[in-house]
Amino acid sequence: MLDANLKAQLQTYLQKVTRPIEIAVWLDDSPKSAEMKALVEEIAPLSDKIAVVARTDADERRPSFAIGTPGEAPRIRFAGLPMGHEFTSLVLALLQVGGHPLKLDDDTIEQVRALDGDFRFETYISLSCQNCPEVVQALNVMALINPRIQQVTIDGALFQSEVEARQVMAVPTVFLNGESFTQGRTSVKELLAKLDTGATARAAKALENKPVYDMLIVGGGPAGAAAAIYAARKGIATGVVAERFGGQVLDTMAIENFVSVTHTEGPKFATALEQHVKTYDVDVIDTQRAEALIPGKIHEVHLASGAVLKARAVVLATGARWREIGAPGEREYRNRGVAYCPHCDGPLFKGKRVAVVGGGNSGVEAAIDLAGIVKDVTLIEYGTQLRADEVLQRKLRSLPNVRVLMNAQTTEIVGDGQKVNGLTYLNRATGERSTIALEGVFVQIGLVPNTEWLKGTVSLSRHGEIEVDAKGTTSVPGVFAAGDVTTVPFKQIVIAVGEGAKASLGAFEHLMLSSVDDEVDAERNEAAVA
Repeated sequence: MLDANLKAQLQTYLQKVTRPIEIAVWLDDSPKSAEMKALVEEIAPLSDKIAVVARTDADERRPSFAIGTPGEAPRIRFAGLPMGHEFTSLVLALLQVGGHPLKLDDDTIEQVRALDGDFRFETYISLSCQNCPEVVQALNVMALINPRIQQVTIDGALFQSEVEARQVMAVPTVFLNGESFTQGRTSVKELLAKLDTGATARAAKALENKPVYDMLIVGGGPAGAAAAIYAARKGIATGVVAERFGGQVLDTMAIENFVSVTHTEGPKFATALEQHVKTYDVDVIDTQRAEALIPGKIHEVHLASGAVLKARAVVLATGARWREIGAPGEREYRNRGVAYCPHCDGPLFKGKRVAVVGGGNSGVEAAIDLAGIVKDVTLIEYGTQLRADEVLQRKLRSLPNVRVLMNAQTTEIVGDGQKVNGLTYLNRATGERSTIALEGVFVQIGLVPNTEWLKGTVSLSRHGEIEVDAKGTTSVPGVFAAGDVTTVPFKQIVIAVGEGAKASLGAFEHLMLSSVDDEVDAERNEAAVA
């Protein structure tokens, strides 16, 4: 299961283990059970503190294994082989059960420990999902801290009957005590906000005494991170408020065009951004959503929690999100057959029929990836020709289970009330309407800026983007913007980073000039009084 290099790395990590670990295994006669048995038997000899115990409890999923402390009921389980993106979750679980310190602040640990109730989490994942590990690792850590929390990670591709019965059509999907709880990438703090009903009010109260920042950056993606770093290096009071640090980069599978970095993955890149920011004296406020900007000599940013942050200059870097088709049925069946991440959710549609809406690079790449998993793919392009790079088009045309519909407009996504079972489209050339029978629709038609909360405050383009000049200046003095949320063309990570730095420098220049103006005004007032 593990190559020599991976074994050597894992053995090095396991040297950090200080407490005994027991791996309990539930197996049957399936090939996957044989693979799981091989995996744990390869792991156990890598540390003298690991013991493997075969279990026969009838009520546990098979194959599965649990990681715990000898003599205690294990609270962390894996139903399936945690390879691919989930291998890190396995390694962290071993280290943390074995006594390695948790990377959480004391307040968060105490909040998890204080949760009142019994919580059994079941998290459905796919091994190709780059968003799933954060949820798995967050819940695993919570289970370690609080003995009344249990977490089981379930490979949806392996336990297809459960996926069908529970109508899981997107990952990660989390059930709590048998009921649907949450979907999508979620951090420990976000989970706590849902579990601890008083958390929002406490968070707002904790922000009451924040000082007036010299520069406040709204958004924690590449543009926001760059702006924060450049501001902090100027020695001014800098804050970052973000709903989730990393932004849309967290949903990016592979990054191969960031200059000097040959290859990385979105979540890894986002972690590096946050770590870089935190090497400076920057006040990072996460899991907070901005709801309003009130401009003035001192700008106010009002948050959904009720808190208000103040700053002399503001950099808006709220990024963008997946654009919706806008067709009937899209929102109704979101996460019930309508998906936006083929890497994450594709394995759930193994052997089924799906459509991809969009003929740009993202759409064609999605169709190519899905073709290796699903029964067949129908790619729907609104225009008369695909917009993807020719190399991708050639690959697409070589696949036998992909068909392309050109000049076609998606008019409705239909279903049975529970999940998607078809898509209706209009042939724009003939006016004829047709319906395709299918189980999944992957939407890949670009991005929409996160600016709804700014309407009527700063000037926006007809596409909803913040209008900026060469220095990132908006229509409001002292308010700057950067990244995918702006009118700057070509939405790329490397461009967002540069624009974030530029907007931060523009905001710093504004602060310096404002200080000079204030001094001149003060001198004039003193002269007038004299």
